[in-house]
Amino acid sequence: MPRIKFLPHEKEIAVEGGTTLIRAAMAAGVHINASCGGEGVCGKCRVLIEEGEVEGGITEKLSREDIDKGYRLACRSKVKTDLVVRIPVESAVDAGVLNRMATPRKTARIKEINLDEFKEKGLFIPPVEKKYLELPEPVVADNVPDVTRIVRSLRHDHKEHRLEFDMSVIRKIPDVLRASDFKVTVNIARPVREEGKNRIINIEPGDTTARNFAIAVDIGTTTVYGQMIDLITGKVLAQHGDFNSQISYGEDVISRIMFAEKPGGLDTLNKKVLETINAVIEKIVKESGVDTDEVSTITLAGNTTMTQLFLKVNPRYIRRSPYVPAASLYPPVKAPDIGLNLPDHVTALVYPQVSSYVGGDIVAGVMGSGMAHDKRLTLYMDIGTNAEIVIGNKDWLVCAACSAGPAFEGGGIKLGMRAAKGAIEDFSINPVTLEPMNITIGNARPKGICGSGLITMVATLFETGVIDSRGKYNRDLNTPRIREVDGVWEYVLAWEDVTAIDRDVVLTEIDIDNLIRAKGAIYSGCMTLLKEVGLSIQDLDRIILAGGFGNSVDLEKCMIIGLFPELDPDKVTFIGNGSLLGARMSCLTNRIRKDVGDVLSRMTNFELSETSSYMDNYIAALFLPHTDLNLFPKLKSRLDARRSSEK
Repeated sequence: MPRIKFLPHEKEIAVEGGTTLIRAAMAAGVHINASCGGEGVCGKCRVLIEEGEVEGGITEKLSREDIDKGYRLACRSKVKTDLVVRIPVESAVDAGVLNRMATPRKTARIKEINLDEFKEKGLFIPPVEKKYLELPEPVVADNVPDVTRIVRSLRHDHKEHRLEFDMSVIRKIPDVLRASDFKVTVNIARPVREEGKNRIINIEPGDTTARNFAIAVDIGTTTVYGQMIDLITGKVLAQHGDFNSQISYGEDVISRIMFAEKPGGLDTLNKKVLETINAVIEKIVKESGVDTDEVSTITLAGNTTMTQLFLKVNPRYIRRSPYVPAASLYPPVKAPDIGLNLPDHVTALVYPQVSSYVGGDIVAGVMGSGMAHDKRLTLYMDIGTNAEIVIGNKDWLVCAACSAGPAFEGGGIKLGMRAAKGAIEDFSINPVTLEPMNITIGNARPKGICGSGLITMVATLFETGVIDSRGKYNRDLNTPRIREVDGVWEYVLAWEDVTAIDRDVVLTEIDIDNLIRAKGAIYSGCMTLLKEVGLSIQDLDRIILAGGFGNSVDLEKCMIIGLFPELDPDKVTFIGNGSLLGARMSCLTNRIRKDVGDVLSRMTNFELSETSSYMDNYIAALFLPHTDLNLFPKLKSRLDARRSSEK
């Protein structure tokens, strides 16, 4: 990968070819004034290319003289070779300020499934396997029933025992055997429990052992994702996601439960989520080139409310004390029986749930991440409108759900938005001029703020002294970007002339307060769980982040605002969609299906609203980063150093 050296910061970073210079600078922690999000309309991100070559970067914002000297716009310049880049606008700033500005970004390491390692450990045991049989045709001397003929071959040639047949298969056997000259493939579903039997769930003419597939589905409150998985190779052949059609009836689980209580409400929500799931299945079937008859099994995971709505189970009592779900474990069921557009032989397995607000998506994430079988003390977090927390290891697990609110998804923020084109996703500020560096999704003109951008903004403004620990702006700073409008103080991220909307993009004190409340709920949840089991933050060996939120957030910034405990960023792993990962892993190995009951029994749930210490921890966390700064020693050291340099 090309290496870039930024002067006068003396910071170096390696990036993929084709990366824009402004994103490379942000990744290295180097500030470049830029407010338009990377579209090239503000012209403030001029840089001098001293060595190497970039593609693009020349616009009408640069004079011919500047172009000849080697100036380019960082947001329009793509890396081609090793580079030495000078940031001219920063050259007059003293070294102390440069060091404060040049803090490299640290995102979580992404954990991928290592299929080779998975196979070496003997864990690659799909729950449905195919066996090819060449059977002797019946004659007078050997006229045993067709089923007996199949059982005899499976026992003798494949050492398969404890067999039973679905009635639907028995109905197919006579004709399939004779149409294929007694050369057939049988699908064998492995038992979930040790005492169970191997079930013959389908019979196909000829040798189809090379074509065996499974589907994994995450039923999210906002989105539904599906994957088509090859059970021979373990690879994902296709993936697709779409918005959950239930959104029209409420954006959160509480509003959906309330709608389900209305006459016909449960039927409507069940129909809508099935429409979405079946559309996702249709899409991945088409993209992968797999016929639905070749699908052997499907695993689905979702939070408790989504699971009950999917299974058409009344969710009314989930939101009423003492918060009781209908069931924890669900039996395997034929896919068509629950409304899925799949053949009768496909078995659907739905992940179990712990409580009303710790559902199958979290159980799937805990199992898919390997946390449930690891000796390291782990904090697992899935952050969204509701944040779920699990702490423990292979011996014990405790969990809880926090009502964080929608701030991390842009809700409750004046110009908040979900992660989409034009959302500011990364931010830096010049601590001397207070000019911003905005990077938007798609390098488009800014039109709002997404969750990762919000966290970075608040953390950066706090560490540079623009806001205090209460989230209030320093009104003595000399800049037009900090102003009061209708009694509310705000910082102007982008002026109207460079935005994609008809007004300035701003961050208000109310926005900051909403974020502080959201992060306070999550942090206090972590602290409460740790205290209840007699542990402290220092006892944690690692953090696992799940959900789309964890992919792009700066870990250091999360710790600065007090969202996460202060740990070494190298101990943080991002697994992406934990619910989908767990569903996929369940398709790849029968061990997870067998272990799920045991793991569920080890997960002790805490209702935070009923835990006396939670509110005390919550009140203490309603500051940046916390009322007790000693809990964040690295940040305390940096803040002390900054204050000393300002004297």
